[in-house]
Amino acid sequence: MSPRPLLALSPFLFSPLLHAAVDCANASDQATMNQCAGQDFKAADKELNTVYQQITARLKDNPDGKKLLISAQRAWIGFRDTECKFSASGVAGGSVYPLIYSNCMTSMTKTRVESLKQYLKCEEGDMSCPVPGA
Repeated sequence: MSPRPLLALSPFLFSPLLHAAVDCANASDQATMNQCAGQDFKAADKELNTVYQQITARLKDNPDGKKLLISAQRAWIGFRDTECKFSASGVAGGSVYPLIYSNCMTSMTKTRVESLKQYLKCEEGDMSCPVPGA
């Protein structure tokens, strides 16, 4: 087999390795900082989805409560996205925009995760909590 096809594919074969090798703790250029901020947001969003799914599972016998949670979460996502666009608007078009925007998204998402986790701490019989205890 000719080495040319392998050479042509080498950027695709090794790009996941390069992606994984990013040292976010020592990021020194804007592109890397932007990439790392994006990764931080993805991790926070993954945790948000996990907690959200745990709550919806507890609401399986409460379709009205589940609808309210879905509505609240959609409204919150719209608020978060718009708030972070506004927060980063001072640097719109600049190379630092993705960093500022992602940091805002991460911060707000982590705050939401902590708020939602409170619903998972509800005890059986707590009438002030919309999510049944485990």
